[in-house]
Amino acid sequence: MKKLINPWKDMEGYNCFGCSPDNAAGVQMEFYEDGQEIVSLWTPRSEYQGWLNTLHGGVQSVLLDEICGWVVFRKLQTGGVTSKMETRFRKSVSTNEPYLLLRASVREQKRNIVFVRLV
Repeated sequence: MKKLINPWKDMEGYNCFGCSPDNAAGVQMEFYEDGQEIVSLWTPRSEYQGWLNTLHGGVQSVLLDEICGWVVFRKLQTGGVTSKMETRFRKSVSTNEPYLLLRASVREQKRNIVFVRLV
């Protein structure tokens, strides 16, 4: 796996909730490229609880949204915004886990719409 360098990290005013390393309130995700996939290892923190020791669903959605954005940025060499997001949470995520592993890749592209597969 090759670590991806965040091209915006030194930009003045850059404070992305998802991937800015300097946003103390943010989730500070880092990304790696593994073949056709973008990968993130993320450590949950208790500040992101929705219920006792349970990661808030909104924070889970942020993680999904952010890695999908990086898939589009890296694999299609363009930026984009989320227009629709359908998610089924299969089980709760503990904030006591040492890390979460997210893997995402382009599933399909129809003109300017990109479908991303995430596991």
